[in-house]
Amino acid sequence: MKTLITLIAKMLVDKPEEVVVTEIIGAQSTVIELQVAKEDIGKIIGKQGRTIQSIRTILNAASTKTRRRCVLELIDQS
Repeated sequence: MKTLITLIAKMLVDKPEEVVVTEIIGAQSTVIELQVAKEDIGKIIGKQGRTIQSIRTILNAASTKTRRRCVLELIDQS
């Protein structure tokens, strides 16, 4: 799942070298943290949050195959 999110995020942003994806595996679910450059957060979120919602939908569909719940969190670099 980490590879999938990394690939999608790097294709969307202007600074792909600053994309950091961290995977935290729990007993029942997995949390994937996505961190991008400050200028690229808008590109990941998209208009009215449609892009991030689409990425979460793809992640959800891919995670059903592994029978684990995956959650995508966007980390802000303030």
